[in-house]
Amino acid sequence: MTCFCGNVAGVRADRLMALLFLLQQREQVTATEVARELEVSERTARRDLDALAMAGVPVYSTQGRGGGWRLVGGARTDLSGLTASETRALFLVAGPASAASPAVKAALRKLVRALPEPFRVQAEAAASSLVLDPQRWGTSQVEHRPPRFLDELQDAVIRGVQVRLGYVDRNGTETERTVHPLGIVAKGPAWYLVATTEAGRRTFRIDRVSSVDPTDDPVHRPDDFSLAESWREIADEVDRKRTPLEIRAVCVPDGIAILRIAFASRLQVGGTTSDGRIEVAIRGSDEYVAAGELAGLIEWVEVTGPPEVRDRLASLGRALAERYG
Repeated sequence: MTCFCGNVAGVRADRLMALLFLLQQREQVTATEVARELEVSERTARRDLDALAMAGVPVYSTQGRGGGWRLVGGARTDLSGLTASETRALFLVAGPASAASPAVKAALRKLVRALPEPFRVQAEAAASSLVLDPQRWGTSQVEHRPPRFLDELQDAVIRGVQVRLGYVDRNGTETERTVHPLGIVAKGPAWYLVATTEAGRRTFRIDRVSSVDPTDDPVHRPDDFSLAESWREIADEVDRKRTPLEIRAVCVPDGIAILRIAFASRLQVGGTTSDGRIEVAIRGSDEYVAAGELAGLIEWVEVTGPPEVRDRLASLGRALAERYG
């Protein structure tokens, strides 16, 4: 592929790439079509086309009625130089989980419409194959190095093929099963595979995967499946299991912001009581931990239940008064 970066430094690289793919896909384009596709003015479109030609890219124009811009050698010439795996990697950057800027994501999504087959389907799959959830569970430290079989599993998700998965559970028992990979989630520093099995939808810690053997059988993917929505359901269920205790309380309005900082997603805010305070519900693991978290918030919060949390708070209060009173 001809290097044009130095010759056309004033033109955005992402727009030039989109223009190259557009020329590759179509037999001929006009400045009006380029302007509409890349969301620029016709004047900018003509300047970009001229810049490509001046930089040595094999593109030429024909004048008159029915004229336009073409690539020398035909529209199927592969100017990108990208392999299928490189294309998939590129479009991982365009997905909803990416930290890329909106402008970069928009440019990459324009590219996908101009990709030759069979790259397009896999590139679109790559853009929705990953979810990033920065909030870690608990306080345990997990190895930050990507797990061994991450690339193989992501490739299976993107290609839409079933895999025979070797897996070691938390008790050290190793099993093997065939799964339908649906997506991959990074939860803090830990990685998870979301897949369907004979027993229904399951989540697998990728650092516990012992083997991955892709098959030629296609994944059965529900038509309405959304990885982001599915992960929210999974995370909510895990959080409920980790924090089964629900504490009921009332809080002065000025304290709600403090509770949001202290309890984050474990806090639910309700309606306003007759005395102007706000009803809240807080999830906790047990009454001892919950009372410890709430003891320093008595200026804003009054716990109304359950009784064991109130009793524990009273016990803490007596102990504090005895020691520091």
